[in-house]
Amino acid sequence: MSGAWTLERGEAVATIRLDRPDKHNILAMDEVPAFIALLDALEDDENLRVLVITGTGDKSFSAGVDLSDVLTRDWTVNPLEQLADRVEALRMPTVCALNGNVFGGATDLALACDFRIGVAGMKLVMPPAKLGVVFHESGLRRYVERLGPQVARRLFLLGEQMSDETLLQVGYLDRVVGRPGFQEEVAAFVATLAANSPLALAAMKQAIVGISRGNLDSARLKAQTLACFRTQDAAEGLAASRERRAPVFKGR
Repeated sequence: MSGAWTLERGEAVATIRLDRPDKHNILAMDEVPAFIALLDALEDDENLRVLVITGTGDKSFSAGVDLSDVLTRDWTVNPLEQLADRVEALRMPTVCALNGNVFGGATDLALACDFRIGVAGMKLVMPPAKLGVVFHESGLRRYVERLGPQVARRLFLLGEQMSDETLLQVGYLDRVVGRPGFQEEVAAFVATLAANSPLALAAMKQAIVGISRGNLDSARLKAQTLACFRTQDAAEGLAASRERRAPVFKGR
């Protein structure tokens, strides 16, 4: 395992924890291929239902790119863009637990997750315009798709620093939680996701991304919809509803 992160694995939930708190949990670009390989391996695990990405410490989730990388590498292929795109494409729901401030490219890594829970007092800083660089295309697209073009302008053109309250207001955060009880709130949120049908979650997650981008594969969604009615999960969900109990989904 890379010294840049750790992996914690439960029965249905995995947590990747960025683990460089003395450097605000930055990611060196030459470490990103190993991170993507880890995501590939986790996606292949049929027992995994939810992935959590978080950071170590109480100051920063991540400061994003190591600034020493900015002017010393060829950015024709942007590893951080590839990483965020891979997170967005994962079949299972993803939750970013923002344990502290988030900067630059790491803001897109968080936005690529399906949900974001922020600790009270955190802030977001988007510095490209102040550094004289242009943010990667898929990240700009994600901001416009998910938060709208005017919020994107405030962040990328104005370089506005946003507080936890503002991030909640504009939709970047789904919840803001005080530091006492933060981990418990994240765990409860994740448990709710993990209790749902993984087959239904995967199909609907993919459809939501496709609809937001205007490239939904309607035929594939129709096939998945019809197939779901024939699954054990559907039978279990309907039985649990009739019997007024919590369903136990097997992903079959």
